[in-house]
Amino acid sequence: MKFRVERDALAEAVAWTAKSLPNRPSVPVLAGVMLRVTDGNLQVSGFDYEVSSQVTVEVQGDADGAALVSGRLLAEITKALPAKPVDIAAVGAHLELVCGSARFTLPTMPVEDYPTLPEMPESAGTVDAAGFAAAVAQVAVAAGRDETLPMMTGVRIELSGSTLAMLATDRYRLALREMEWNPDDPEISINALVPARTLHDTAKALGPLGGQVTMALSQGGAGEGMIGFSGGTRRTTSRLLDGANYPPVRSLFPANHNAEARVPVATLIEVVKRVALVAERTTPVLLSFSADGLVVEAGGTEEARASEAMEATFTGDPLTIGFNPQYLIDGLTNLGAQHALLRFVDAFKPAVISPAGEDGEVIPGYRYLIMPIRVSR
Repeated sequence: MKFRVERDALAEAVAWTAKSLPNRPSVPVLAGVMLRVTDGNLQVSGFDYEVSSQVTVEVQGDADGAALVSGRLLAEITKALPAKPVDIAAVGAHLELVCGSARFTLPTMPVEDYPTLPEMPESAGTVDAAGFAAAVAQVAVAAGRDETLPMMTGVRIELSGSTLAMLATDRYRLALREMEWNPDDPEISINALVPARTLHDTAKALGPLGGQVTMALSQGGAGEGMIGFSGGTRRTTSRLLDGANYPPVRSLFPANHNAEARVPVATLIEVVKRVALVAERTTPVLLSFSADGLVVEAGGTEEARASEAMEATFTGDPLTIGFNPQYLIDGLTNLGAQHALLRFVDAFKPAVISPAGEDGEVIPGYRYLIMPIRVSR
């Protein structure tokens, strides 16, 4: 194998593939990326039996072939190379990489020991790449991080006709995003639970490419289903999580509310960040709403306290409610609007945050539910 490739194209391809490699692979070859040159095209691939990634790059190929090298090491090297063409050749049990006056020699692993990447499932439809990336970011932030509760670490994708809905929850907050997409089957009705980290990384990488993302889906028994995404010259597949017993979380959204507040998003984020500086890790920030506006407060150790008032339009009886400051900031940051509408039942029930327009009306499509923290005053 011998070829020449542009530095930026190689670095982006390797970084995209290496990002999904396992930190502690069960066998050494799973820490590698496969470089395969065929007819002037370089395929960079990674696979750990759960997630596969592959990207195709045009190269000046002198000799076809394949080599398997450490993915993270190659990613670090290609990122640090000077802005010049890169010459790569497989020589015996090593890979030689030359860029300008920089030269690297890397050990290779047996190509024959590397597992075969799974085929893409059957296409289910397409969705706008940029819109999909933004929607995934809004939802994935609410997914759990506790690997002992794998169901909570996923994003539930619900496909129903031309509506694509995504939900995620860590039991303390819940995000729901609904958007239009282009199904291959107008009557489609299927659900899938996708690992949140994989979905977020994939959507984030495909979004800037523009155009459409193709979503492919195959269902199987517990742990046997697979989902795939492709856009441009990139594709990825992932095993689905077992979502058969996913809780009916939509029912958590209150049917009615007794109070609501309209606040400027950027201002509230900055105020919460400042006030939370005195709060301990488990200490909430308190939001006190009244006809006069909003006061944000927090208290920490050794009598450290902070408060700040800001403008807010509020309707309902005066209300003081406590939230985890980071969960509140996460929800506000991902609204994608200049104003937020916060709706409350009372100080002890979940609040719902939605993006709002200049007229104060809710912009449909996204809701972020956050559980309050009980406080004694």
